[in-house]
Amino acid sequence: MLSIINISKSFTQRGQVLDNLSLEVTEGETVAIMGPSGSGKSTLMNIIGLLDKPDEGEIIFRGDSIANFTDDESAVYRNLNIGFVFQDHLLLPYLTISDNIFLPLLASTHSKEELSVKEQYINRLIKKTGITDLNDKYPSQISGGEAQRVALVRALANNPSILLADEPTGSLDAKNAEILGELLLEMNREYGITIILATHSFSLATKMSKILGLADGKLSL
Repeated sequence: MLSIINISKSFTQRGQVLDNLSLEVTEGETVAIMGPSGSGKSTLMNIIGLLDKPDEGEIIFRGDSIANFTDDESAVYRNLNIGFVFQDHLLLPYLTISDNIFLPLLASTHSKEELSVKEQYINRLIKKTGITDLNDKYPSQISGGEAQRVALVRALANNPSILLADEPTGSLDAKNAEILGELLLEMNREYGITIILATHSFSLATKMSKILGLADGKLSL
């Protein structure tokens, strides 16, 4: 499904972060990437999501080379294929929870039929993640654990092929971290969504089918 081939990335202040790194991800796989702060986990996630570009190397998604996409092509790729969950939920404070969740649907044009199908799918996700009662509330009125569940549903709103989760439980207590980890697995089982997550949490990483370590710019089992 996704092949990262010999990518490297450097920054002026940090030096080389990724060094000739390669990664293969199959359809429906769940992958955890572990490593210390500053090891390049977020950089790798941003490159997979085309929020950043490698200095060199190749990215193949379902047979197509995407590393050199233009900004517009990258935006289309993200909208059709990628969902993001970050450590900070990044919900818009002036929108209700419902409006935050449905916001991704505005990024592309849908027919009435397509919109109806997507709305039914999102409403199933809202029910499955236990946030039905939050629809009319604002982000400031809900807990951190609830906010991360909202962020997860929003990330899945366009039914992406890959969910990129960057330290998704980093700001949560143990109970809510466990809940979110189980929800990620449930989304993978039920909808076949491929999950790639960066985490410091060994307990979360062990829920995934593959654990990779990132150090010195390279991945290893």
